[in-house]
Amino acid sequence: MKGRGGVATASGRIGLVLSVLLLLACIEVGRTAARAQSADPRIADLVQAGRVRVGLGLGNHAAAIKDPTTGEMHGMAVDLARALAARIGVALEPIMYPRPGAVFEGVRNSAWDVTFLVVDPERTAEADASPIYMQSEFTYLVPAGSPIRRVADADRPGMRIAVRRGDAVDLRLSRILKHAQLRRANDQVAGIGLLRSGRVNAYAAPRSTLLAIAAQVPGSHVLDDAFGTTSWAAFVPKGHAGRLAYVSEFVEAAKANGLIAQFIAREGLRGITVAPPSKTQ
Repeated sequence: MKGRGGVATASGRIGLVLSVLLLLACIEVGRTAARAQSADPRIADLVQAGRVRVGLGLGNHAAAIKDPTTGEMHGMAVDLARALAARIGVALEPIMYPRPGAVFEGVRNSAWDVTFLVVDPERTAEADASPIYMQSEFTYLVPAGSPIRRVADADRPGMRIAVRRGDAVDLRLSRILKHAQLRRANDQVAGIGLLRSGRVNAYAAPRSTLLAIAAQVPGSHVLDDAFGTTSWAAFVPKGHAGRLAYVSEFVEAAKANGLIAQFIAREGLRGITVAPPSKTQ
């Protein structure tokens, strides 16, 4: 009995030693990864801060959604933010805004380090964009019995089109509409309310968004044609060329290894496709 007890004790000690060695190995792997990231001067400021601040606008699954019960955040931009933070090896600090169109209010006071949004000339004038990672179309949701059959039918005198204030679709239509009037809503719920109540003739948004919300307006349908293509990219404030290069590499890798496609499927984004590889890579 004593001999067996001695064997058991020895086995326990060996197991403890192995556990300690495994723990030390894991710590060393983490330190090696941290040193590798720290050695990359393009993101040295983020590593030193121990965080990456990502601007996130609430609104839809292509951007960010907050579960009203649990408070959990999800959405394409949230998925990418978490993946980027994990790649850098720092904590994610979400910088929240009430809608995607409001995120760029933070670029002027350096409130965030990176964001993931629809590309628009007004935005690229204020921040630098990575290669695009996914793309879709801008079009209209129209109610049952609408005379609007094609996009061109909506741009006529007397027509009213709802958009979310400051979103890329608002910026685009503000430049191209000749006759129809825009009715700006502060969020998607308000915009759909305008359409449901008959105060507007159409609601404009990316096709993926409209396909997801069409059931909220019984009898409505999404037009087959479009008034523009829409693309999503990562943005960094101007003056951070190294960070832009690092984030651009992250985006290209996420497209190539299937991560973007995985996130699109997980978020149920219909009408959105992964962007092709950047020609500059």
